Amino acid sequence: MPILIPILQGLRLFDRLPPEKLAELAPTLNERRVERREVVIKRGEVDGGLGFLIEGRLQTVNFTLDGREVGIDFINDGDFFGELSVIDGQPAPEYIIAGAPARSVFLDRPRARELMFNSPQAAEAVATRLAERMRRAASHRAMLALPSSFQRVCAQLALLAQKMGNGTMVIVMPPTHQEIAIMVNTSRETVTRTLQYLQGLKVLARDGNHLVVHAPDTLQQAADGKVGPTKS
Repeated sequence: MPILIPILQGLRLFDRLPPEKLAELAPTLNERRVERREVVIKRGEVDGGLGFLIEGRLQTVNFTLDGREVGIDFINDGDFFGELSVIDGQPAPEYIIAGAPARSVFLDRPRARELMFNSPQAAEAVATRLAERMRRAASHRAMLALPSSFQRVCAQLALLAQKMGNGTMVIVMPPTHQEIAIMVNTSRETVTRTLQYLQGLKVLARDGNHLVVHAPDTLQQAADGKVGPTKS
């Protein structure tokens, strides 16, 4: 059964296309549902196509030579993924796994390339996505260079925070403690202690499925090493 047009219109890249083009593409899309920790795209896979996350959360990860999992980035609902292999035809450079039960649709590589390179609006969306990835990668490298695990956790939380329409900083559907731990090269216990400390200072507070950052300046100071458990 084809994916409904209103659903496609809520997905990045597809939101740039007219309804008649979406109606043409809808029957060609393959839907896939996965459970938490299930692999969506394997590193080394070539023909994964271009994925679009309808709901849930995905995480890009890799593994060190000793088998340790290293988190790279998050993919939130509405976004697309797998574009690198679609563009250059090379194997996928990383694993994409489900951080929560997720629903995705996939467009095969030939159609994805046609969409990317024949539509100026789609090409702009892909270029913007790649620029965002590069900026986040640069921020992630800088974060990993911080001297303490506490600082790295705080820096990662600051990177995840988004400004909402009312000006409030919010971490939407925050990652689990373990997911944050693999992003910042520390233990889950350290992440838990850091979050408890920040909540005790009223820097963060849970609101349903979100974390509200009540004091973004203090969170940044913690990432900079100016605030912390050992500071007076």
